[in-house]
Amino acid sequence: MAMTRINSLFMAGLLAPLAISACVYVDEGSAPVREVVVEQEVLVTEAVPQDDRLNAVLWAQQAVEYKATTDGIYALAAMRLDQALADPDWTAAPDLQGAGYQDLPPAIILDADETVLDNTPYAADDILAGEQFDPDRWNDWASAGVANAVPGAVEFTRAAAAKGVKVFYVTNRDAVTEEGTARNLAALGFPMGGNVDTLLTKKEKPDWGSAKSSRWSVVAKDYRILLMIGDNLGDFTDDYKTSPADRQAVYDANADKWGREWIALPNPGYGSWESAPFDHDYSHSVEDLRQLKREQLQPWPPKP
Repeated sequence: MAMTRINSLFMAGLLAPLAISACVYVDEGSAPVREVVVEQEVLVTEAVPQDDRLNAVLWAQQAVEYKATTDGIYALAAMRLDQALADPDWTAAPDLQGAGYQDLPPAIILDADETVLDNTPYAADDILAGEQFDPDRWNDWASAGVANAVPGAVEFTRAAAAKGVKVFYVTNRDAVTEEGTARNLAALGFPMGGNVDTLLTKKEKPDWGSAKSSRWSVVAKDYRILLMIGDNLGDFTDDYKTSPADRQAVYDANADKWGREWIALPNPGYGSWESAPFDHDYSHSVEDLRQLKREQLQPWPPKP
């Protein structure tokens, strides 16, 4: 191990020096045997805390495969958008569109976090500090307005706006973060809607909770919704905070929409998929939550 690497590990607290002594007997031929005490430092490693988010965040920050995936997804979205504009009956929200929706101006709806905004620096800070998610720290991060864009998102939304499509962001960021979020989106080059409020946050109005249909309805009243894009099942339907089996049933029931009107991005870091194994109840200890997730794994060969 190079000395510079050893020193950096000492500074990170990953390695600790331990001095040990050993007796060595030296035979010098005709001279009496001498006892020599040798001291040597031995590196002792300290355990790195386990964190379920580590690989997910590292992948999203470092893997070109992640960037290739999101670029490819937004390339698909661009093709679907052109199809939707050419088909007056196309809508991503048929249950919300009223009679005559075909004559409404076109719009698309995107989630914000991990769909257009990359929050991995916040998650990385939590991992390195050994902290769990904290709503107050999260609001500080969101209000700071310093997130990067998810690869492909800016180009897609700007191209959509250039075609006369209104771009809405329906996010479960709290309303207290709206100013910082809007500033962040605008600084990255995302279209912001002009005199139309296109950033619809949670609690912005009394009936705007975590379920998003009340906000989708606001959009559907004045626009034909062509595409819905997100990283969580709740970005497409309110039937998302249920058991794994029920979520699978919702996925299956909407099989014809995926990759067409509904376009999903990957998020292995967090989401309703992660909390489904423990009924979305975060009151358990971290160890208990980990065990409940382990019980949902399907190994080979199957266990009896």
